[in-house]
Parts: sequence; structure tokens; C-alpha cells
Amino acid sequence: MNINATIKTSIRALKANWGRSLLTILGIVIGVMAIVLVIALGQGAQKLILNQVQSIGANTIILRPGRQPTQPTDAAETLLSDSLKQRDVDALLKPVNVPDLQTADPAVLVPGVISYQNSVYRATVLGWTPNALGEVFNVYPDQGSFFSQDDVKTYAKVIVIGSKVKQELFGDSDALGQFVTVHGQKLQVVGILPSKGQVTAFNVDDIGLLPYSTAQKTLLGIDYFHEIFLRAKPDADVDQVAADITATLRETHNISDPSKDDFFVVTQKTIVATVSTVTQVLTIFLVAIASISLMVGGIGIMNIMLVSVTERTQEIGLRKAVGATNENILLQFMIEALILTFAGGVLGTSIAITISALVSTIAQTYFALDWPFTLPLGAIALGVGVSTAIGLIFGLYPARKAAAKDPIEALRFE
Repeated sequence: MNINATIKTSIRALKANWGRSLLTILGIVIGVMAIVLVIALGQGAQKLILNQVQSIGANTIILRPGRQPTQPTDAAETLLSDSLKQRDVDALLKPVNVPDLQTADPAVLVPGVISYQNSVYRATVLGWTPNALGEVFNVYPDQGSFFSQDDVKTYAKVIVIGSKVKQELFGDSDALGQFVTVHGQKLQVVGILPSKGQVTAFNVDDIGLLPYSTAQKTLLGIDYFHEIFLRAKPDADVDQVAADITATLRETHNISDPSKDDFFVVTQKTIVATVSTVTQVLTIFLVAIASISLMVGGIGIMNIMLVSVTERTQEIGLRKAVGATNENILLQFMIEALILTFAGGVLGTSIAITISALVSTIAQTYFALDWPFTLPLGAIALGVGVSTAIGLIFGLYPARKAAAKDPIEALRFE
């Protein structure tokens, strides 16, 4: 019997019990779908994060207080640390210390809500410099304007709000010139930002910006910063600028042992490397978990194939009686197993691609996230290839058992 005839015979045998065949490949479908979906969504999420990171510019450097986090619980130390102060900004802006530094924008995070009359909205309230949002993220108010450097010097009680904050608090009414309450203080609205959605770590629509000096002294009563955004000159070596920043801070903080640093510098390169590592590790971990369902699916196929061998014992005996060899029988049952697992791989891959495209569309349409749809050919090849390998591995034992049957005993089987 040639290979084409064997394939046709295998397909007819599977069609005879199509319902059981469909249920048999369910585990393979789920396993392959999970693997391809995890890889596709992982790559999409990675590209989304990296695009957000790259949007702040390759020459942007972030300076944060406390020791560099090595685990999730270390993040609290960064928020509570008071190591970054005005003297550090002044030292960094001296050309003799960091020659290629262009700007330094300190930031202060203000916890709480923004309220107006009886309306309350929980927004991201940030004390910052007048130029930071515009120069770093290219976002400018479409109504009113940013506060000025004089407002920073005089601790002015003014605020710029995002479009969603405006809508939640004022509706269709004019917000410019009105006073909102933040941390018990009345702040006058001087600007309203356009609807931009997510920009790196925060949503522009949900933000409230005020002079960092006002956030420090008037609202929180502190003298330190939670973060400092630094920008190197366009043609500068960012790594060298980061090294100069580190050296300057160690000098101002009287630190001689690098292990005692009470600050850490984050560059785009650092963020990209960290994001790539984290997403790759998570993807590998999730793929390993999803692979378990493939093993379960493989066991299911082997079990059903063994049942099929038992049910078709007389058929095997008859085929051997008319001249089929052990190799012919082995090949037929192996092809049946391969058809099942290959079909499961194709079906699982198709479902995963559909879900991935749907997630991307929903994220872009309803959440304003620039989540790209990715079609990882490697994941598709992996899913279909692994499912086919499962067919080879788990179909071999039933096929050998079928091929080993004695034709006379098989014909007597009832």
C-alpha cells in the first residue's frame, strides 16, 4: 500500500468517528492555543511597553531616590526615601559636574484626590516643572497654558488638569479659572490638556500638574523629590552623562562606597533591557505551564488510539490476511495520530491568532493603548511542530501494538 492510499484510509477511519476525533484533539488545541497566545500577547505587550519607553526619548534619564530595587517590595523604599533634594538639582545643573546635561526636572507625587464642589475624582497628581511635560513628552495644553517658572518660585496655587479630570469634575462647564481642592488646598485651574491617553508610566487624561514647589511646601510639607527627570544634550553619550550624574550625587551625598548609594539612575537602555528580560522570563514560564496541557492532550490521544486499536482488531487481522505488513499497519496508525495532532495544532494556532488580534483591537479601541498585533511565526511553527511531535511520541505505542497483533488471533477477536 502506497503512502497516499494509507493517508486516505487513515482519514476515512477518523471520519467514521469524527465526534470522538474532535474530542481527542481538544487537549492539543488548548495547549497549542495557550502557547501561541502567550507568545503573541507577550510580544505585543513588550512592544507596547518599549514603544512607551522610547517615546520619552533616548536622551532622557530618570533619577530616583533609595537603593535600586531588586524585588517588588523594594519599590516602597523608593517612594519613602528623602535622599533627592534641591541641592542635588543645583549640583547636577553645574556644567563642571555634568557637562552634557541639558535640563533637570524634579517631580513630586501627591497622593489623594481632586475635588470640585460635590464632585471627586482620583487622579494622578504630580508636582513638576513648567516645561517637563511639553519638552519630554511633547504634550501641551489645548486650553489655557502651563504654569510658569515664576509660579514655581512663588509656590503658586495653580494646576493643569487632564481632559478626563476636567470632564469628571466640570462636565461641559468651563474649568479655566475655577478652583479645585487637592490635599485640602484650593488650586486654580490654568490649563487643560488634550486627550492623549497613556504616555509611558501615566495617563495624560487622568493627570493633574502643579508646581513642584507648591506640592512640596504647601501640600505635603516636605523638602525632597520623588523623582528627577534629566535630559542629556541631543548628541551626548547618555552612558557618560549617567556616569557623571552618579559621580556628582556620590559627591554631594558623601558616598565613597557604591554599595551605599541612596539613589539610582535609570536610562532608556536600562529600562529596555529590564522590560525585555522580564517579559521573556514570564513568557517562558507561561509557555512551560501551557505545555502541560499538551502533555495531557498527548496522553488523551494515546488512550483513544489504544481504544481504536482494540475496536479495530478484526480490521487489522483482515488487512494482514490480505497482505498488509506490520510496517503498513504501523504507518496507518501513526498517520492517524499525526493527522489528529496536526489538525489540533492548526486549529489551536488559528484560535490563538484570532484572540490575539481581538485583544489588540480592544486595547486600541477602548483603552487607547498602542498595543500592536503580532503574528510570531516562530510561535506558530513551535505550536504546530510540538503538536506534531506529540503525535509521533504518543502515537507510536498504539501503532506498534496494532502492528504486533497476530492476524489469526485478530480475526478471531470479538
